[in-house]
Amino acid sequence: MDGRDSVQSLLVLRKLTRAITDVVRVQMTEYLKTLSPLLRPKAILGDYVQGGPKEPTRKADKAFSDLQALYDTVATAKPYNVPRELTPPLSFSSPTLEITPLDYIHVAQAGGVTRKIKVRCPLTWVLTYSDYPPTRLQELLDAKARSVEELQRFVLSYLVIHLAATSDPALRSIFDALHFPLSTSKSAQFGELPITQIGIGISTTRPSDDLVIQSAELTGMDAFEEVVKVEDIAALGDPLKERLLKLAREQAPELV
Repeated sequence: MDGRDSVQSLLVLRKLTRAITDVVRVQMTEYLKTLSPLLRPKAILGDYVQGGPKEPTRKADKAFSDLQALYDTVATAKPYNVPRELTPPLSFSSPTLEITPLDYIHVAQAGGVTRKIKVRCPLTWVLTYSDYPPTRLQELLDAKARSVEELQRFVLSYLVIHLAATSDPALRSIFDALHFPLSTSKSAQFGELPITQIGIGISTTRPSDDLVIQSAELTGMDAFEEVVKVEDIAALGDPLKERLLKLAREQAPELV
């Protein structure tokens, strides 16, 4: 569709997307409150983390070794260039979890117009420990007189939550079953630093550049929010149900 019909369709989809986002965010927050102890730094690194009760774990030595290897790759490279040494026990001021909507920059081009647009993925969030959002990390990297110590803490916090989210397949299965899968990505502005994300099995999409530019002109802001793919809602599945159905088809196809 073109012209007004496209804009009207976009408005309808945007309203639906925001309603879905509100419901998903509330449910996700409730789940994270319950599951957050499993993602604490001390839960994976044990006594390599300062404070709290003793939590010996056979996996702690390997986890710290993995952390050191990741840190060596990220810390000494651009855009960080922070000290290479890690001296345990490590200190984490706030092991609670925080979610931040995922944004990216898109250069929209249509009808001879080029516009740099900040696009939000409304059903995907960056998962961090509290006080370490990606927006603050970007501010640190952009600062002329940045704090090396604070930047090091950011790098460590992102690496630790990445390890916590990826080292235990059973934990990932729990998030998958709840329809809030964990994933890892990298971005140009953050270099090799792994970014832990949490979302839902419903895609969002960005329409044509022409429509994105129209939206920016109507709102007066160089910002856009992706809209939900409605067909993905009906396609949401239940992992356990699918496994049992597969088993039934294999074992007793005549009954299914």
